[in-house]
Amino acid sequence: MSLIDTISKTLVPIHKEGYKFVLAFLAGSLVLGWIWDPLFWIGLLLTAWCAYFFRDPERSTPIDDDLVISPADGRVSAIVQMPPPAELDLGEDEMLRISVFMNVFNCHVNRAPVSGNITQIVYKSGSFLNAELDKASEENERNGLVIDGAHGPVGVVQIAGLVARRILCWKKPHDQVEAGERFGLIRFGSRLDVFLPSDTTPRVSVGQTAIAGETVLAEYGTAKGKTVTRRS
Repeated sequence: MSLIDTISKTLVPIHKEGYKFVLAFLAGSLVLGWIWDPLFWIGLLLTAWCAYFFRDPERSTPIDDDLVISPADGRVSAIVQMPPPAELDLGEDEMLRISVFMNVFNCHVNRAPVSGNITQIVYKSGSFLNAELDKASEENERNGLVIDGAHGPVGVVQIAGLVARRILCWKKPHDQVEAGERFGLIRFGSRLDVFLPSDTTPRVSVGQTAIAGETVLAEYGTAKGKTVTRRS
């Protein structure tokens, strides 16, 4: 069993995308320590942060087609009505946009907000403005998915931030996803936008902390009966 596997099983699950970064930070720590002992401990702290950044804990996802689940850990930064990005082909009418901003200490594994079929995935190059800025939705590098769920299409947009330089998406068009299922990751600090029908009811407020795969962002109607959960 490798050192990374040991850490991921005993301390916190680490997504495989982070293995090479943790090893690179650890190697850098050893080199710095060879130059000057105190630098080793600084490097070790940075290595621990890197492992923490790429953590991938299990989540308990509510199973209910009336619910929209947060695709990201972070702070709800905006709840607005606005047209979706043109490349998603969701029309020009306003939709409900709920944004979740991820800082460098949040878990950055992204999860599907609803169950359904991915009808398209569109990558668009752009700038690397602060992801908290509203204009980041239009100007920043981003990757958009359209999921055809029980209540129609939902847009999910991964937006690169000020220090984010890589958007990862592990799904392909026509893949089926379950609410709460992992579909991507962004390195390092970024934002997720979810576009929903304009009459969808928000269940969060600006400033609230959201947990990917668990926090209910919005609701299509009055949920009936008891909602069960699924671990993933």
